[in-house]
Amino acid sequence: MTRMTSSARPLLNRRLAEFGTTIFAEMSALALSTGAINLGQGFPDTDGPEEVREAAVRALRDGLGNQYPPGPGIPELRTAVAAHQQRRYGLSCDPDREVLVTAGATEAIASSLLALVEPGDEVIAFEPYYDSYAACIAMAGGRRVPVTLRPHEGSFCLDLDELRDAVTDRTRLLLINTPHNPTGTVLTRAELAAIAELAVERDLLVVTDEVYEHLVFDEAEHVPLATFPGMRERTVTIGSAGKTFSFTGWKVGWVTAAPELVTAVRSAKQYLTYVASGPFQYAIAEALALPESYFTAFRDDMLAKRNLLAAGLEEAGFRVFRPSGTYFVTTDIRPLGETDGFAFCRALPERAGVVAIPNAVFYDHREEGAPFVRFAFCKRTGVLEEAVRRLKDVGGA
Repeated sequence: MTRMTSSARPLLNRRLAEFGTTIFAEMSALALSTGAINLGQGFPDTDGPEEVREAAVRALRDGLGNQYPPGPGIPELRTAVAAHQQRRYGLSCDPDREVLVTAGATEAIASSLLALVEPGDEVIAFEPYYDSYAACIAMAGGRRVPVTLRPHEGSFCLDLDELRDAVTDRTRLLLINTPHNPTGTVLTRAELAAIAELAVERDLLVVTDEVYEHLVFDEAEHVPLATFPGMRERTVTIGSAGKTFSFTGWKVGWVTAAPELVTAVRSAKQYLTYVASGPFQYAIAEALALPESYFTAFRDDMLAKRNLLAAGLEEAGFRVFRPSGTYFVTTDIRPLGETDGFAFCRALPERAGVVAIPNAVFYDHREEGAPFVRFAFCKRTGVLEEAVRRLKDVGGA
């Protein structure tokens, strides 16, 4: 029986009307249909440490997490997250009151925005932004206000004056991402200090997405915004196991914040997944205690892959912005005689057998991102070498 619906009202909630199928689904489908190498979506093509995988198997066999874990997350993982924050950044967190485990960072972002934003509130986010930011702000009824990172001397930079000018009496929250996806920018201590000063001055909440905290290169350093004066009580810090340990399918993320903020975020989170990833929580608790040599080797491996892909893209004729963090390289296609990233990426699988993502999907101001294209380097070295070989003649194709 066909259900009749009113033509006057679309089925999809109007807050989500602007969000169709993600570009990642479209480009991954193109990769499958053409046999192209997928450097679009940001997931590794190898698993993480064997001892972490075995910890998950052991948890499954021992019946740990096979039923609903505690709503805030298992105590072992909350304790491990708190120890990680203390060890690396000197941030003291109460595992029982200031740590919340989520179904990946994406749920942490959604829960935070649903909890802290009311209809009409303005949320400032740096564009280009991770695409779920816009959807989560919309679902919360907020109004997103983009502040654009623009190319300058080989990287994408924040204009602090533009950020300050974007704050109004309706601004509720700053949504910060560092290391930044997709540009690879890592905000400096000076930039973070200025953001902190602004947040305190204007009494703003801050949600900071730090899932690439262990992937910073060259002279860059990751400094959590919560470490700055006045920020501990107003900042929700989001972390995740997926990017650091190469188990993105496990969906284990977390929030650290003052008790009042964690309580608010948990109030929203409990009506989304309630709980998730039971046995994997035990495994990630062990992963966070791995020796520093693991994190150093992981970073060094990704740095070598960044250099391999960046050099190949430069040789192929792209203008390359070498990232200071994450595992994405942003390129400018104008030296190739191209200006439309969408058209370029849709043609690239047939043209060169490689998939990339047009950065314009991460912008409100689409024209700002039109000539930029993102490639992921979190793949096996042989895969990257083959991708570089395929892209070699793209400038003359």
